Amino acid sequence: MTLAPPAHDRGITTLTLDSPANRNALSARLVGELTESLAGCAADDTVRAVVLTHTGNTFCAGADLTAPPDPAAFVALMRAIVALPKPVVARVTGHVRAGGLGLLGACDISAAGPDATFAFTESRLGLAPAVISLPLLPRIDPRAAARYYLTGERFDAGEAARIGLVSLAGEDVDKALVPVLDGLRRASPQGLAASKELVTVTVLQSFDSHAEDLIARSASLFASDDAREGMTAFLERRDPPWVL
Repeated sequence: MTLAPPAHDRGITTLTLDSPANRNALSARLVGELTESLAGCAADDTVRAVVLTHTGNTFCAGADLTAPPDPAAFVALMRAIVALPKPVVARVTGHVRAGGLGLLGACDISAAGPDATFAFTESRLGLAPAVISLPLLPRIDPRAAARYYLTGERFDAGEAARIGLVSLAGEDVDKALVPVLDGLRRASPQGLAASKELVTVTVLQSFDSHAEDLIARSASLFASDDAREGMTAFLERRDPPWVL
């Protein structure tokens, strides 16, 4: 399994990414298991909200280059998070890279701790943050997106909060999430579903308008010579030839 067994506490179901061997990378298996678990949460009346978290020092390292998911399946997972009639809260205490940022961006609320770091590393691999743009570009600061998409720089939780990538940053993530989870427990299921529908309209429009094009663009980039060299260099822990 790449997901730990779900945990339940007073209406909150916690789903934990638990694949430390590949730093919780987005394999086809993980995408499938998470999609199935979220569907179960949607159908379970005892679930008021979902917390998505992780084991180890990495929330998600991006796509598993050795067993990548189908881009359409990953897009469907991100859209399922956005469209779920229950809030999804990300709890991040480690590193988030590339495709992991799409997973994070699809969540409604997110909290990051002092050890969390973030980077859009696609451009360094001959790729682009294509399908993850669907939930991210409607939500994050445009100037920050331009900078970090292009440079692949690493940034911390405070900067992630400033640009709208996460909702809040704090020294103690669980303490920071106490009022958030308390608020969700006090809300009615109908109220949560209707309120979430209001704040996700633009994001879902992004999926409906651009998903097909970005899936095709992602597949084309992954099949390119630059991407093959970039991914090989990454796996071999060396610089690709374009590094100056």
